Amino acid sequence: MRKLLLLSGIFLLSSSLIFAQSTITGKITDIKTGAAISGVSIKIKSSNKGTTTDNQGLFKIQANANDVIEISAVGYKTQTVKVGAQSDITIALEESLTDLGEVVVTGNRGLPRVRTESPVPVDIVKLNSLQQTTSAPNLESQLNMAVPSFNYNKQSGADGSDAIDFASLRGLGYDQTLVLVNGKRRHLSAFVNEFGTRGRGNSGTDLNAIPEAAIDRVEILRDGASAQYGSDAIAGVINIILKKDVNKLYAQIGVSGYSDPTYNTLNNVDPSQYYTGTNIDGRTLKIDLNYGLPIGKNGGFINIGANFLTIGKTFRALPDTNWSTNPGSKKVAPYIAEYRRAFGDGSITSGGAMYNLEIPIVGTKTTFYSFGGYNYKHSNVYAWTRNFYDHPEKYPTDANGNLLFVPSIMRVFDPTPGSLDTANVYYNPQEDVYIKDVSFAAGIRGTVGNNWDWDLSNVIGYNNFHYYGNKTFNATLPENVVATQNRFDDGGFDFLQNTSNLDVSRRFNSIAHGLTFSFGLEFRYENYQIFQGEEASYASYPPTQKYYPITGDTRDVASGSQGFPGFRPTDVVNASRTNVGGYLEGSLDVTEKWLVDGALRLENYSDFGFVNTYKFATRYKLTDNFNLRGSVSTGFRAPSLQQINFSNINTNIVAGSLQYIWLAPNTSAVAKAAGIPPLKQETSVNYSLGFAWKPVNNFTVTVDGYLIKLKNRIIFSGQFSASDSVLAPYIPATPPLNSVQFFANAVNTTNEGVDIVLEYSKRWGNKGIKLLFAGNIQTITIDKINIPAPLNDNYFDRQTFFSTREQAFLIASAPHTKFSMNLEYDINQFAIGTHLTYYGKLTTQGYGYATAAGAQPGQPGGAGISDAGLGYDPYVELDNGTGTVPENFVFNPKMTTDLYLSYKITKNVSWIIGVDNIFNVHPDISATAGAKSASWGDSESGGPFDAVQMGYNGTRLWTNLVLHF
Repeated sequence: MRKLLLLSGIFLLSSSLIFAQSTITGKITDIKTGAAISGVSIKIKSSNKGTTTDNQGLFKIQANANDVIEISAVGYKTQTVKVGAQSDITIALEESLTDLGEVVVTGNRGLPRVRTESPVPVDIVKLNSLQQTTSAPNLESQLNMAVPSFNYNKQSGADGSDAIDFASLRGLGYDQTLVLVNGKRRHLSAFVNEFGTRGRGNSGTDLNAIPEAAIDRVEILRDGASAQYGSDAIAGVINIILKKDVNKLYAQIGVSGYSDPTYNTLNNVDPSQYYTGTNIDGRTLKIDLNYGLPIGKNGGFINIGANFLTIGKTFRALPDTNWSTNPGSKKVAPYIAEYRRAFGDGSITSGGAMYNLEIPIVGTKTTFYSFGGYNYKHSNVYAWTRNFYDHPEKYPTDANGNLLFVPSIMRVFDPTPGSLDTANVYYNPQEDVYIKDVSFAAGIRGTVGNNWDWDLSNVIGYNNFHYYGNKTFNATLPENVVATQNRFDDGGFDFLQNTSNLDVSRRFNSIAHGLTFSFGLEFRYENYQIFQGEEASYASYPPTQKYYPITGDTRDVASGSQGFPGFRPTDVVNASRTNVGGYLEGSLDVTEKWLVDGALRLENYSDFGFVNTYKFATRYKLTDNFNLRGSVSTGFRAPSLQQINFSNINTNIVAGSLQYIWLAPNTSAVAKAAGIPPLKQETSVNYSLGFAWKPVNNFTVTVDGYLIKLKNRIIFSGQFSASDSVLAPYIPATPPLNSVQFFANAVNTTNEGVDIVLEYSKRWGNKGIKLLFAGNIQTITIDKINIPAPLNDNYFDRQTFFSTREQAFLIASAPHTKFSMNLEYDINQFAIGTHLTYYGKLTTQGYGYATAAGAQPGQPGGAGISDAGLGYDPYVELDNGTGTVPENFVFNPKMTTDLYLSYKITKNVSWIIGVDNIFNVHPDISATAGAKSASWGDSESGGPFDAVQMGYNGTRLWTNLVLHF
């Protein structure tokens, strides 16, 4: 009996030892980089018990010696390990996907997801592989080739818009897409688009201020996300993820230039009519560098990316404009682009750097992180042409109104030897723009309590925009200096934004199949300033009138710097506001197949009040390779301080006449007199429905439809006459203004469309193929124009407020269709590839010169010559003189073809050569079919082409040398 009891005791003791649970701790890292991996699932295979790693990659779980732990994470191969006698486990995971970039963090605050399993569409663009295979010199032009519904237009003759490029999604405004860096809000530019440009009235984020060499990838969420991220995210979110590489040197050196034998001004029948460059113009040099260093022994690092870019000007004009008499001739006609003798891209010199840093704090579950950078840009662009024969008041003249010729600035076309024909003198003012962009972010993230992850951060961003008039004149200066003072400090503006965030989240594995609950707070401070230029940049000096023999009349002498008059003391502003917001968000895996996301956000602005938004999104796995997804959300965009407070007096060509136009601030007395109410938030309701399908390995299909109902869009109003009896008492006395316009919450629109993305990649042996197809089909509809009651008396007033011409430009914010296909085949050290981009139809309108016989306002052709420039019912006369037609500028569908060849010289050095737009395709010219003579020069740009996504510079030759060690 004693032996039996002894044996039983030994058995029970052994069993208790075998099944006794102990605390197992561990750390999960990346096998390549050694970096800690957060959000890794740690699960006991024999039960549902589990946990996840914190921000340091650390975990803690109760297990016994016989248990098997399953370790899994999105983007990595699953591993299992038997506990045995171990109490501390360190595991290095290996990537399971060809590219870890398939995992996205944008659009959810829980665990990372494979993008095809996200409930909303997210694009991933790996920047190194894209920028090496194109001559596109900046981030926005590169994304334009790879992302459906991405909208980007290079401007010309649009003042500051020539110096800075903005982009948007799904045909909405530039400021209706939110930009993040490493998941943190990026500041806006201080600049507001004005005349001669798409997106006028919008500000935006300067993506090109971030060096591409510092960027690992770009995640683009194509869905409304205001409830998750706040203001500006109506169309979606662009999240720029910075590199974390260490001990790796990346360098790229590229040169390129345009070869356009058709439209280069050197090939005009009379090049002396235009500014000219070289046969290969727009010459570009670009240098990118990136290197990272480890910090400590716990996965800390600092990565630094830098770039330098210089781009030369381009000069474009039609070779011949004599359509009415001999369309096929090369004989010069009187229909030259007399107001745009220097049409093309401006020059740019830019450079900057950005760093990304993380330092785990030893002995804790916290990590300190920081990122930021500095970018400098100088752009020189040509303004509209001043011709002496029709605008002598914009030239330096003596007391008798005779020209004071300045040979270093003025030009003469077809001069008679030994004499100066003043009727043929012209010059183009230049605008120098200097942009400084600074950002700094710092924060601490960690884990407390029962796996509560927290992140406390502060991000500050600053943008400064400074104008200088160059090679220009203030015609009212005294005769002894008017011809010699040729450079003016025009002033400018700056914008500062400081954002503080606290984000908290936790994963509950025991609720259904997993719940991630998140909440957070945000405080944002913004400041916007306009600073005045030097007095001579805007002032008018006596005498204010002169008689000009060349025109035979007395005129007001044009005051201020020609090209871009300086900001006046009355423009100066220093405005600030604050914003406090909070959000709740949950992501629930209801079953293994069904995912549900929900978010609610509340915000309060110190200047216009309270807003709230929500979002619901879901994804269901119909099969293992087919996911159905959809969302519904509300959104908002706060009116920017730039829109509320911007003011300046500018010059613009309206119906062939150079006019002074005052953009009055929304807070001004003249805006109140016009019945323009204070700006309020834009609001939206977004719907989306789509699917992600992976029919075979390495092939993915996503299709997503969307509908965006947007109310109270902020736009520029039309131009009201400065002599209007109601407005005149509030109009500045100098310079002699022609008109005034305002910002207003004016338009309700509907944007609807579908995005299609196909991706395929395959390797076999020493060969490989990659395919990316991205397409968008969309329409923009104007549902309602919200006209203030004082401006809604008649058709004339309503059209002045927001004309048919302005409506056409809003609808033409994006082409109806855009398809791009990137295809690459490689074998051994060689690769050959192509980028094919198809741009669909666009239609814009001119100002209108002609009146149909007997027509009244509101009838076809009824705008009338007296109302020319208002831009409603614009008609022009046919070349054959038989009547009038609507002044429509139709840009028919076109496709550009890029080719490149890559050779890997060594393991670490590659050389790529290519030709972009190999067939020298251009958009249709900005002239009305059948009425080209009458409509020539009446476009938004005043040149041969308008600003459309495909560009107008023609074929580009380029080569890149890439090194990575």
